[in-house]
Amino acid sequence: MTRATRLWFHASNLLVAGSGGVYAWTAYACSPDDPFALVNHPLQPHALHLHVLSAPLLVLMIGMLWQSHALPRYRGGETASRATGVVLLVNALPMIASGVLIQTAVSPGWRIAWVVVHLLASACWVVGSALHSLHTWVRIPRLRRTGSPPPAR
Repeated sequence: MTRATRLWFHASNLLVAGSGGVYAWTAYACSPDDPFALVNHPLQPHALHLHVLSAPLLVLMIGMLWQSHALPRYRGGETASRATGVVLLVNALPMIASGVLIQTAVSPGWRIAWVVVHLLASACWVVGSALHSLHTWVRIPRLRRTGSPPPAR
């Protein structure tokens, strides 16, 4: 993976996760002073717009990383960071699909269901992404099945 790809992925991931977190906080944790207000907090519409408009960049980066990073490593038999990578892949589809379905759901019941799926999948995505990146940056030594550390590179 190139440095530019890594930078674009992390920037888009932070932008989408940050704006989604701010939106969730304003939508579900805040209450408006005015009972007739359409939003709970003044930042709510801005956070939603930023989240919806920046999410396609993250989806693009997920596709690029699947092609240039995940699939070649899987085919090559590499096992380093595989567990957190699988968590990311498993959560990407429900996170993306539920994000679209929230916007297209007509029934309030389905909208609530998709919001719950989106929040759960997104939380798993953020944790998995952080762990996957941490493993890459820190290079945590892994024990082999024999119990001895791997040879130094």
